[in-house]
Amino acid sequence: MTSSNATHVEFVTLAELHLDEIMEIELEAYPEPWSRGMFREEIRNNRSYFYVMLLDGQLAGYGGFWLVLDEAHITSVTVRDCLRGRGLGRRLTRHLLEVAEGVGAHIATLEVRESNVRAQNLYKAFGFRQIGRRRGYYPKSGEDAIVMLLELGSGRSPAQGASVKAGD
Repeated sequence: MTSSNATHVEFVTLAELHLDEIMEIELEAYPEPWSRGMFREEIRNNRSYFYVMLLDGQLAGYGGFWLVLDEAHITSVTVRDCLRGRGLGRRLTRHLLEVAEGVGAHIATLEVRESNVRAQNLYKAFGFRQIGRRRGYYPKSGEDAIVMLLELGSGRSPAQGASVKAGD
Protein backbone atom coordinates (compact mmCIF):
# COMPACT_ATOMS: atom_id res chain seq x y z
CA MET A 1 0.00 0.00 0.00
CA THR A 2 1.41 3.35 -0.94
CA SER A 3 1.07 6.36 1.29
CA SER A 4 -1.32 8.00 -1.19
CA ASN A 5 -3.73 5.06 -0.70
CA ALA A 6 -3.23 4.80 3.06
CA THR A 7 -6.37 5.07 5.13
CA HIS A 8 -6.94 5.06 8.85
CA VAL A 9 -9.46 2.47 10.10
CA GLU A 10 -10.74 2.68 13.65
CA PHE A 11 -13.32 0.58 15.50
CA VAL A 12 -15.50 2.17 18.17
CA THR A 13 -18.36 0.79 20.23
CA LEU A 14 -21.80 1.43 18.78
CA ALA A 15 -23.54 4.42 20.36
CA GLU A 16 -26.81 6.28 19.84
CA LEU A 17 -25.00 9.01 17.88
CA HIS A 18 -24.20 6.49 15.11
CA LEU A 19 -27.79 5.37 14.49
CA ASP A 20 -28.80 7.83 11.75
CA GLU A 21 -25.85 6.84 9.55
CA ILE A 22 -26.23 3.17 10.38
CA MET A 23 -29.86 3.25 9.32
CA GLU A 24 -28.88 4.81 5.97
CA ILE A 25 -26.39 2.00 5.36
CA GLU A 26 -28.77 -0.68 6.65
CA LEU A 27 -31.54 0.42 4.27
CA GLU A 28 -29.12 0.45 1.33
CA ALA A 29 -27.57 -2.92 2.18
CA TYR A 30 -30.46 -5.22 3.05
CA PRO A 31 -33.86 -6.14 1.61
CA GLU A 32 -34.96 -6.92 5.19
CA PRO A 33 -33.19 -4.26 7.28
CA TRP A 34 -32.97 -4.09 11.03
CA SER A 35 -35.03 -1.39 12.72
CA ARG A 36 -33.56 1.48 14.74
CA GLY A 37 -34.95 -0.26 17.83
CA MET A 38 -32.93 -3.39 17.06
CA PHE A 39 -29.73 -1.34 16.97
CA ARG A 40 -30.72 0.39 20.22
CA GLU A 41 -31.09 -3.05 21.76
CA GLU A 42 -27.52 -3.87 20.67
CA ILE A 43 -26.37 -0.82 22.65
CA ARG A 44 -28.25 -1.97 25.78
CA ASN A 45 -27.57 -5.72 25.55
CA ASN A 46 -24.67 -6.70 27.82
CA ARG A 47 -24.02 -9.80 25.66
CA SER A 48 -23.65 -7.69 22.52
CA TYR A 49 -20.28 -6.57 21.19
CA PHE A 50 -21.20 -4.17 18.39
CA TYR A 51 -18.81 -1.81 16.64
CA VAL A 52 -18.80 0.86 13.99
CA MET A 53 -15.88 1.02 11.61
CA LEU A 54 -14.59 4.50 10.85
CA LEU A 55 -12.54 5.08 7.72
CA ASP A 56 -10.62 8.36 7.99
CA GLY A 57 -13.19 9.41 10.59
CA GLN A 58 -16.26 8.58 8.47
CA LEU A 59 -18.63 5.73 9.27
CA ALA A 60 -17.81 3.04 6.70
CA GLY A 61 -19.49 -0.02 8.22
CA TYR A 62 -20.55 -1.84 11.33
CA GLY A 63 -20.77 -5.29 12.79
CA GLY A 64 -21.20 -7.22 15.95
CA PHE A 65 -21.77 -10.47 17.75
CA TRP A 66 -23.56 -11.82 20.78
CA LEU A 67 -21.48 -13.76 23.28
CA VAL A 68 -23.46 -16.74 24.57
CA LEU A 69 -21.34 -18.94 26.82
CA ASP A 70 -18.31 -19.69 24.62
CA GLU A 71 -19.99 -18.87 21.28
CA ALA A 72 -19.70 -15.60 19.39
CA HIS A 73 -22.80 -15.44 17.22
CA ILE A 74 -22.03 -12.84 14.54
CA THR A 75 -25.19 -10.84 13.88
CA SER A 76 -23.96 -8.33 11.32
CA VAL A 77 -21.00 -7.50 9.07
CA THR A 78 -21.95 -4.54 6.89
CA VAL A 79 -19.91 -2.14 4.76
CA ARG A 80 -21.26 0.97 3.04
CA ASP A 81 -22.04 0.03 -0.58
CA CYS A 82 -19.72 2.61 -2.18
CA LEU A 83 -16.78 1.28 -0.09
CA ARG A 84 -17.13 -2.42 -0.86
CA GLY A 85 -14.29 -4.22 -2.60
CA ARG A 86 -11.60 -2.41 -0.59
CA GLY A 87 -10.96 -5.07 2.06
CA LEU A 88 -13.06 -3.35 4.73
CA GLY A 89 -15.37 -6.33 5.24
CA ARG A 90 -12.28 -8.44 5.85
CA ARG A 91 -10.92 -5.93 8.37
CA LEU A 92 -14.27 -5.72 10.16
CA THR A 93 -14.63 -9.50 10.32
CA ARG A 94 -11.06 -9.87 11.60
CA HIS A 95 -11.77 -7.27 14.32
CA LEU A 96 -14.91 -9.10 15.45
CA LEU A 97 -13.10 -12.44 15.61
CA GLU A 98 -10.19 -10.96 17.56
CA VAL A 99 -12.57 -9.38 20.09
CA ALA A 100 -14.53 -12.65 20.32
CA GLU A 101 -11.38 -14.60 21.14
CA GLY A 102 -10.37 -11.94 23.63
CA VAL A 103 -13.63 -12.31 25.56
CA GLY A 104 -13.40 -16.10 25.68
CA ALA A 105 -15.30 -17.36 22.65
CA HIS A 106 -14.18 -20.74 21.34
CA ILE A 107 -16.44 -20.81 18.30
CA ALA A 108 -18.03 -18.24 16.01
CA THR A 109 -21.28 -18.83 14.15
CA LEU A 110 -23.35 -16.81 11.71
CA GLU A 111 -26.14 -16.98 9.18
CA VAL A 112 -25.71 -15.62 5.65
CA ARG A 113 -28.18 -15.39 2.79
CA GLU A 114 -27.87 -18.25 0.36
CA SER A 115 -27.63 -15.70 -2.49
CA ASN A 116 -24.84 -13.71 -0.82
CA VAL A 117 -21.94 -15.64 -2.31
CA ARG A 118 -19.56 -12.70 -1.83
CA ALA A 119 -20.07 -12.78 1.95
CA GLN A 120 -19.86 -16.59 2.03
CA ASN A 121 -16.49 -16.40 0.27
CA LEU A 122 -15.28 -13.83 2.79
CA TYR A 123 -16.24 -16.09 5.70
CA LYS A 124 -14.71 -19.16 4.05
CA ALA A 125 -11.43 -17.24 3.68
CA PHE A 126 -11.39 -16.98 7.49
CA GLY A 127 -11.98 -20.72 7.81
CA PHE A 128 -15.74 -20.73 8.38
CA ARG A 129 -17.47 -23.84 7.10
CA GLN A 130 -21.11 -24.54 6.36
CA ILE A 131 -22.78 -26.60 9.07
CA GLY A 132 -26.42 -26.21 8.15
CA ARG A 133 -29.23 -24.38 6.43
CA ARG A 134 -32.24 -22.56 7.85
CA ARG A 135 -35.03 -22.96 5.31
CA GLY A 136 -37.10 -19.81 4.74
CA TYR A 137 -35.08 -17.90 7.36
CA TYR A 138 -35.65 -14.50 5.72
CA PRO A 139 -39.40 -13.88 6.01
CA LYS A 140 -40.01 -11.38 3.18
CA SER A 141 -38.18 -13.36 0.50
CA GLY A 142 -38.41 -16.84 1.99
CA GLU A 143 -34.71 -17.22 1.20
CA ASP A 144 -32.67 -19.80 3.07
CA ALA A 145 -29.81 -18.90 5.39
CA ILE A 146 -26.54 -20.80 5.31
CA VAL A 147 -25.29 -21.48 8.85
CA MET A 148 -21.50 -21.27 9.18
CA LEU A 149 -19.10 -22.07 12.02
CA LEU A 150 -15.48 -21.28 12.81
CA GLU A 151 -13.50 -22.86 15.64
CA LEU A 152 -11.47 -20.11 17.29
CA GLY A 153 -8.07 -20.59 18.85
CA SER A 154 -7.31 -23.62 16.69
CA GLY A 155 -3.75 -22.51 15.99
CA ARG A 156 -4.81 -19.97 13.37
CA SER A 157 -5.50 -16.49 14.66
CA PRO A 158 -8.11 -14.28 13.01
CA ALA A 159 -5.29 -11.96 11.98
CA GLN A 160 -3.93 -14.78 9.81
CA GLY A 161 -7.33 -15.46 8.25
CA ALA A 162 -8.43 -14.08 4.92
CA SER A 163 -5.03 -13.34 3.54
CA VAL A 164 -6.52 -14.05 0.13
CA LYS A 165 -8.88 -11.44 -1.31
CA ALA A 166 -12.34 -12.79 -0.66
CA GLY A 167 -14.44 -10.40 -2.67
CA ASP A 168 -15.39 -8.02 0.08
